[in-house]
Amino acid sequence: MSAMTKSEREDLQRLVRQREKVQISAAKQRSAELLADFENQMASQFSFDDDTVWKQAYEAAEREVAKAQERIATRCQEMGIPRRFAPSLSLYWHHRGYDNTLEKRRKELRGVATAQVEALERQATVEIQKASVEAQTEIALAGLTSEAARAFVAKLPTVESLMPALSYQELAGDTDPPIVEQLLSPNAL
Repeated sequence: MSAMTKSEREDLQRLVRQREKVQISAAKQRSAELLADFENQMASQFSFDDDTVWKQAYEAAEREVAKAQERIATRCQEMGIPRRFAPSLSLYWHHRGYDNTLEKRRKELRGVATAQVEALERQATVEIQKASVEAQTEIALAGLTSEAARAFVAKLPTVESLMPALSYQELAGDTDPPIVEQLLSPNAL
C-alpha cells in the first residue's frame, strides 16, 4: 500500500471536518425529532373502542355500573328519596393518563424529556467529535515521516489521564491509603 500524498491528506481532512459538521447538525435535528415525538406521546388520547380488550372491559364495566345503579335507585325509592335528588353512579373513560391531565406534571415531564434529549445530543456530539479527531489523527499520522513527530502525537494527553477516576477515600477526604496497603508497602516497618 502506497503512502498518501499531501493533497489526498488535505482532501481527507476537509472531508472528515465536513462530515463532523453534518453529523452534529443531524444530532440537533434528531433532538428536535425526539422532543416532537415526546410531545405527540404526551398529547395522545385513547378512546375505549381503539382496542378490542379496552372495549370489552369498558362494556363489561358499563353493565356492572347499570346493575349497581338499579340497586341504588331501588334503595332510594325504599328510603323515599325523590329521583331528582337521588345519588347516582356512572362510568367515565379517561382518554389520557393522569400525568397528561395536569399542566404542572406535563411541565415536569417536558423538563425531564428536554434534559434527557440534551444529554443524548451532548453525548452524540462528543462521540462525533472524538471520531473526527481520531480520523484526522490517522490521516495526519499517515503523512508523518519522522519518529519525533510520531512521538509527539503519542505523548498528547488523553481525557482519562487529565481526569482520573475518583475513589471513595478521596471523596470522603481520607487520602491516606488503606491500612492494609500501608502495612504491605516496602518501607512500612
